[in-house]
Amino acid sequence: MSVLFLREAEVEQLLDMPTTIAVIREAFRQLAADRVQNVPRQRARGNGIILHSMSAAADYLGVVGWKQYTTTKAGAKFHVGLYEQATGSLIALIEADRLGQMRTGAVTGIAASVLANRESDRVGVLGSGWQAESQLEAVATACNTARAVVYSRDASRREAFAANMSARLGIEVVAVTEPRDAVESLPIVITATTSRTPVFDGNWLCEGALVCAIGSNSPQRAELDLTTVRRASLVVCDSVECCRQEAGDFDQAIEAGAFSWNSALDLGQVLVGSVKGRKQEDEIVVFKSVGMAIEDVAVAHEVVKLAESQSVGSTLSI
Repeated sequence: MSVLFLREAEVEQLLDMPTTIAVIREAFRQLAADRVQNVPRQRARGNGIILHSMSAAADYLGVVGWKQYTTTKAGAKFHVGLYEQATGSLIALIEADRLGQMRTGAVTGIAASVLANRESDRVGVLGSGWQAESQLEAVATACNTARAVVYSRDASRREAFAANMSARLGIEVVAVTEPRDAVESLPIVITATTSRTPVFDGNWLCEGALVCAIGSNSPQRAELDLTTVRRASLVVCDSVECCRQEAGDFDQAIEAGAFSWNSALDLGQVLVGSVKGRKQEDEIVVFKSVGMAIEDVAVAHEVVKLAESQSVGSTLSI
């Protein structure tokens, strides 16, 4: 049996943000239509290593697949496996760090396009790592962003982020010295950090702000404080089921009686119009994303199509 193998550089060559956004948007529509089964992330812990496993079946694409990744002190390594639904045959094995970065950003871009106020052309970013790059790229693509400000604790990293993203996106990106300056008066605020504690004061948020929190996918980590959740009129998740298990951002608010998962909405429901998202321009909305296997599977399917059409990748004999 021959299996397509794609390395990180080849995924980088094949995938762009507009394509990723289109693929992810359709995946969420299909999820809302019950044509997808998504299995939330599970973790197996060993001495010095964690194996993270997630999978999904996508009837509308005719494929099933998984993402597995390991985290150690040396870093993280990601792979996606894709199978043909009709035969169960392995189609492709993909190095999936870049794929994961792109799909995570695309989800936020889609959320911003349907949950932010219409004149939301300015963005604040807390975090200056690799994931923050795709967050800003996706929101800029989906919302016609004209200006962004970025804060992170490391001055050299935030300055480098601002210079890099200004050049890449063709917009003004400015590094600021205080987290408040990446929140106050801004219509969209993105948190993309590894912080275990809240990264800004919810009192800084302006009326009508959309907060997109993507950094935490663990009950032990929280980028949002109680004030932010308390002030939010609406919480939308990539998946309420997954966020219940992994989003530590809401634990303090739940304990204080300020939030219940029963009030949260799935992004797919908002996209297809089965529930209403933002109701008023002055309300604060929180979008929380922890990542789902269907995102990886849908983007992997697209990458395989692109690879086959452009004769990219190598063949494994299994």
